[in-house]
Amino acid sequence: MSNIRHALNVKRADDFAQWYQEVISAADLAEESGVRGCMVIKPWGYGIWERIQRLLDDRIKNTGHDNCYFPIFIPLANFEREAEHVDGFAKEMAVVTHHRLIQDQKGKLVPDPAAKLEEPLVVRPTSETIIGDAMARWVQSWRDLPLKTNQWANVVRWEMRTRMFLRTSEFLWQEGHTAHADAAEAKEHTLRMLEVYRACAEEDLAMPVIAGEKPENERFPGAVETWSIEAMMQDGKALQAGTSHYLGTNFAEASGIRYQDPEGSQQLCHTTSWGVSTRMIGGVIMTHGDDDGLRVPPTIAPRQVVILPMLRGKEGDDALIEYCQSLHDQLAKQSAFGERLRVLLDTRPGKAAAKRWDYVRKGAPVIIEVGGRDMDNNVVSLLRRDQMWAENGKPDFQTPTREDAASGMEELLHAIQANLFQQAKERRDANIRTDITDIEGLKEHFADTAVHPGWVQVAWSKPTGADLDAVVETLKDMKLTVRNVPMDDTPPTGACIFTGAPAVERIYVAKAY
Repeated sequence: MSNIRHALNVKRADDFAQWYQEVISAADLAEESGVRGCMVIKPWGYGIWERIQRLLDDRIKNTGHDNCYFPIFIPLANFEREAEHVDGFAKEMAVVTHHRLIQDQKGKLVPDPAAKLEEPLVVRPTSETIIGDAMARWVQSWRDLPLKTNQWANVVRWEMRTRMFLRTSEFLWQEGHTAHADAAEAKEHTLRMLEVYRACAEEDLAMPVIAGEKPENERFPGAVETWSIEAMMQDGKALQAGTSHYLGTNFAEASGIRYQDPEGSQQLCHTTSWGVSTRMIGGVIMTHGDDDGLRVPPTIAPRQVVILPMLRGKEGDDALIEYCQSLHDQLAKQSAFGERLRVLLDTRPGKAAAKRWDYVRKGAPVIIEVGGRDMDNNVVSLLRRDQMWAENGKPDFQTPTREDAASGMEELLHAIQANLFQQAKERRDANIRTDITDIEGLKEHFADTAVHPGWVQVAWSKPTGADLDAVVETLKDMKLTVRNVPMDDTPPTGACIFTGAPAVERIYVAKAY
């Protein structure tokens, strides 16, 4: 077996941003589309998204939601009803103004002046307003509540600076929307869905997160409360991986979402919304990737086990393929994480070592190579993607029997999933400081560009209004943001490092994507 290493050209420590882009290319996840800010998600990348979608969809449905679909075009008037909402998205909206093209005198296609729409249509940046219209029709009585809906869709936000999976003009996501009789029930549901996101991130993506409330300046436009899960990437930056919003009665009032209570009075509903997107794939790359490419947690890997027969184009190849097919069939009958194993037997022409490195870069959790000698000895050569290298610097192949490889695969995949999570958690926890008590200490910590600074948790007085604006400007000058206040955190002591007022909670500060 060839031990020649086909690693990436860029190491994480040298240029993390360039490394990220190279992983996307080398792992064959996505490519530029030719349309600014839009990407083509290739089969391996889309396969990861399908896995995330399926697992999260099951979790969402288990909380009593039904999937719907709403139009991609939203009348501009819908946004104008909720001033704070339209202001929050105005700079990102793509707008349709005409419904027909004609050829001009030079033969170029141009909008037909006679086909101008009476009212512009916004290409969906989020669906609170149009779903609010539907809720106003669907909710009449207290018996109709709670109303729980979810949709899987694409959205468009006209980003100025784009980066694949992390910030694109078009992206895929799910957005859930609910209506409730009172604030207590709506707030409980907001946190319930936040917990769904936490569980999905940690249990399915092996990505440790901190769940907590966002400060006032980071709230979703029009929301009363915004909660998030925040993940630390390997460069120490924070990634907002999902959000859940309690919207109060703001959108209900704008859309007329009312119900008749048991006493016959009309009441406004309390609504929520929450979503995660293909940004999660960017989080997986930056949480688990290494200098050889991507590492995909087994729960979301399109193929958990890849079998590579070492074909030579000679007599004996048929017997080797038959041996590998038998292993494939044995594995395909096994289960892990409550599902049948996803196994690929790759019999394409080409050297097994070259194909091995294709799957190493893609991050397939287990790669099995089988040569003629392995077949004669009834063994396989098995490589764990999360533990690739032996102390001698060579790929750390194990050689179980074919039967042991099949029967032990469930345990092995669980071990890989747990190991990826533990590695990420230990790295995150080692890069959080809690001992900084003043602005100068914060500046000094983040001014050191020789290391990845991670996060700092500081005392926070929960400033609002002008006081909060001043804090935001201070942090902006340092290229920092406040992330969230963790749930069930220990009580704070001392004064807020920004305002000097008594601290009421502790908040994370970090550079962020």
